[in-house]
Amino acid sequence: MDLDALLQHLFATTELDTLDDAAFERGVERLGTAFGTETEPGRRFALWSLLHALGDAPDPAVAFKDPRERRAAEDYARAADRAGRP
Repeated sequence: MDLDALLQHLFATTELDTLDDAAFERGVERLGTAFGTETEPGRRFALWSLLHALGDAPDPAVAFKDPRERRAAEDYARAADRAGRP
């Protein structure tokens, strides 16, 4: 999955900091819909990761039924949270 292509498709820009609040929320809504309808596990995880980075990801226990996918999402979330700490 190409991040720039994904951002362009969902947000109509690769520069999220240029969006007003309404345009950003519309893009996040489209991202959530894409996540909810995606069936390929790798693509689904990538979409969830972007939702997580944007602060709008569902809890891994809700988002992933497969225990391995859930564990991967939990591990990712912990690592991302640690990386974001000063």
